[in-house]
Amino acid sequence: MKGLRFLRWSGSVLSPRTRPCCFIHKYQNQYRAQPFNLLRLQSSAAVPIRTISETEDDIEPRNPTDYTLLPSPLPSRAHFSARLSALHARLLLPPRLPLQTLARCLVDPSADINPDFNNASLSILGYDLLGYYTSEAILCRYPRLPTEVTFAAMYAYCGPKTLAALAREWGVEVAAAPGGEVDPGFLQCSRQEAGNASVSGTGTQFKDLPEDAKDLSTRPNPEQQIKGWRRGASSKTVYDDYFGDEIKRTETGYAERPELREEDAQRKAERGATLEQASTDFVRALMGAVYLHAGKKAAYNFFKAHMRSRHLDVSNLFEFRQPTRDLSRLCAREGFESPVARILSETGRKSRHPVFVVGVFAGKDKLGEGSGGSLDEARIRAAVSALKGWYLYSPLEVRVPSEATEGKPWEPVLVDGGEVVV
Repeated sequence: MKGLRFLRWSGSVLSPRTRPCCFIHKYQNQYRAQPFNLLRLQSSAAVPIRTISETEDDIEPRNPTDYTLLPSPLPSRAHFSARLSALHARLLLPPRLPLQTLARCLVDPSADINPDFNNASLSILGYDLLGYYTSEAILCRYPRLPTEVTFAAMYAYCGPKTLAALAREWGVEVAAAPGGEVDPGFLQCSRQEAGNASVSGTGTQFKDLPEDAKDLSTRPNPEQQIKGWRRGASSKTVYDDYFGDEIKRTETGYAERPELREEDAQRKAERGATLEQASTDFVRALMGAVYLHAGKKAAYNFFKAHMRSRHLDVSNLFEFRQPTRDLSRLCAREGFESPVARILSETGRKSRHPVFVVGVFAGKDKLGEGSGGSLDEARIRAAVSALKGWYLYSPLEVRVPSEATEGKPWEPVLVDGGEVVV
């Protein structure tokens, strides 16, 4: 086979940045620079070659290594990121949201500890907005849900795993390492070491490192947590977050001791963040940015399009330990007659696979129905069906406070007495 002379035709393929300098000096007279405004190219024509004296981009410095001194990209580089513009168009973000703010949403505090350039403040605002919109949507649609089921539904709609999956669906990619030279369209964070990795070769794993005593809990009695005391549903509602998890820091604690915020930011930068944490903070920060730049209505529409539109079967979130006892207490509290289980139909009683259909009645009203391979199984399933029918009550027209306007004010919804306490 005849050998090809690579330098003969590489000028029409390689960009000026990747072309060898010796080739440009050798063939500089052959490829003379022409003004781009007078040049007309075809779709298959080669891109004209610029000389060394012409700059690749007027806004970029002559020494690209200057960007490496920065922990995150400059805000001015957001206008020249095709990846960032594509993300803005893909999510149908409002035009009032600038690309610089979108680029800031992609900078995790573990990559840049400066609060003026990371997404920490926007993430706090987005966290509160997502919690508010999700909680009102769940409570107005299902006003009788138990507390634990409400926490599970909140986690399913706007929990960390859901928001991290949402960021992947949006096509957000993570940079290998943060820095000023990275494209602003990448999610930048310092990766946290794996739990089974050793600390500086000492043999101690990261997951075995003890937590600071001051980071255990913000509850008024943190010593009870150390003793292993149970946290009830009522205390979770008062002291914990939207998902029933403990809060390590609060804004009240930061206001009393401002140095704690800097210490937490420095600790997070040293330890790094997981991909799930960085993706979650990005989605929350984007929600806060939409609210700040485009207003309340645009933020609510963004929530409905990306979070509330997801289907969630709330009936699968229930887990009853003694449904027959709970149903009896519920009927007694509401003033109904005591529930009675009655067999409705059966088949194959003396066979290997019988089927019994049992209904639970309160007087003449049938509360639930269930089938099973034995009478006890069918009775328990009927009681579960009756409890779900009560807790999953939903009004015909559901309106949340966020949809209230001056012309059509919001009407209060049903306020239930709560779940059954046994």
